[in-house]
Amino acid sequence: MIEIKKMNKQKKIALIAHDNRKRDLLDWVKKNKETLGKHFLFGTGTTGRLITEETSLPVTTYKSGPIGGDQQIGSRIIEGDIDFMVFYWDPLEAQPHDPDVKALLRIAVLYDIPVATNQATADFIFTSPLMDEEYERFVIDYTKRIKRNI
Repeated sequence: MIEIKKMNKQKKIALIAHDNRKRDLLDWVKKNKETLGKHFLFGTGTTGRLITEETSLPVTTYKSGPIGGDQQIGSRIIEGDIDFMVFYWDPLEAQPHDPDVKALLRIAVLYDIPVATNQATADFIFTSPLMDEEYERFVIDYTKRIKRNI
């Protein structure tokens, strides 16, 4: 069974970055400030605060990633309160909360939300005509698939 979830024209976007990638994300946000200003923004603690300080864009912030912010964002995805994520993670540095990061990315796949993990992907997605339209995403009911395999 597949559940259809509708994204409105005004998207609910999570912005997250590991410490060594915060400057990269901030530079990208500044470049895309006008587009991002049309949407609702969310972020983990430090990243969200820095975005607001440097761009004046309003960002609803959660806790810092290592102390539960990644999990808070994941729960918001599950509840349908976030439908897009830009997550600049650091591919060269092990994170103390790597299991939380993996769980967040798993939730994003389960709930069929777009995820950009680098500038190229974010640029492609944000220039898509779908950014200015309603969009229906299809969430697979994995519960039934799991039961089928038991």
